[in-house]
Amino acid sequence: MAPPRRTLIVANLTAATPLLLDEVKRRARERPTSFTLLVPAVESKHADWTLAEAIPMLERAAGAEVQGLPGGADPFESVRGALEERAFDDVLISTLPKRTSEWLRRDLPSRVKRLGVPVEVITAAKEPRTSVSGAPGPPIG
Repeated sequence: MAPPRRTLIVANLTAATPLLLDEVKRRARERPTSFTLLVPAVESKHADWTLAEAIPMLERAAGAEVQGLPGGADPFESVRGALEERAFDDVLISTLPKRTSEWLRRDLPSRVKRLGVPVEVITAAKEPRTSVSGAPGPPIG
């Protein structure tokens, strides 16, 4: 039996969008997969929300435990560090729509591919909502 696939999910506000959750479900059904959610701390209040709120949703989709990994301010350096620390078979980048995604403007997916790991990008269909206090609310798909 093949060892489980190890997938690094890179996301912030989009970590619980329906598209990403569906992809996690699909991958988990396809073959045993362990997932780790890396949240670059672009804005710490968003990173805290993402780890606390998204991991349970991702765990339901995966049907298994999902590890949380806080990252640094630079998304690329966060991914590179995670890949150097742990062995991952692929990277799944979940990002905002193209018109607002800083990660896509900075070509994060291509930069990560150059590290020698397969990369897939899931782009949210809509912007995540924020609450009245300015803290992020649950993302909408």
